[in-house]
Amino acid sequence: MQSETKSRVDQITSPAGHPVTVLRFEGDIASTSKEAVLGTYQALPKATNKLILLDFTKVDYINSSGIALVIQLLIEASNSGQKVYAFGLSPHFVKVFTMVGITKYAGLFPGQAEAMAAL
Repeated sequence: MQSETKSRVDQITSPAGHPVTVLRFEGDIASTSKEAVLGTYQALPKATNKLILLDFTKVDYINSSGIALVIQLLIEASNSGQKVYAFGLSPHFVKVFTMVGITKYAGLFPGQAEAMAAL
């Protein structure tokens, strides 16, 4: 059974002193997650959110519809000139994200510290 997707937004600062927006997801990501994934992202002011981290550490499962939502978010971010990094994916989903080409739009890192270091 699919668990509800939750999301929250945190504001942190990069090592270089730039503001970074972290979208933290929890639960499963599927077609029913559109509001939690895209809605949360689209509510961010594009002008002030140039660096974005996607936190998948509390995501248990992502189905193909969920991957499509993540891809849509990444394409919108790319078109807005935003830099996006993702972290906390299981090795399986790192492989899946790499196979479907997500790495063209977002760097993938094991944890938040590694993603922050790459900013």
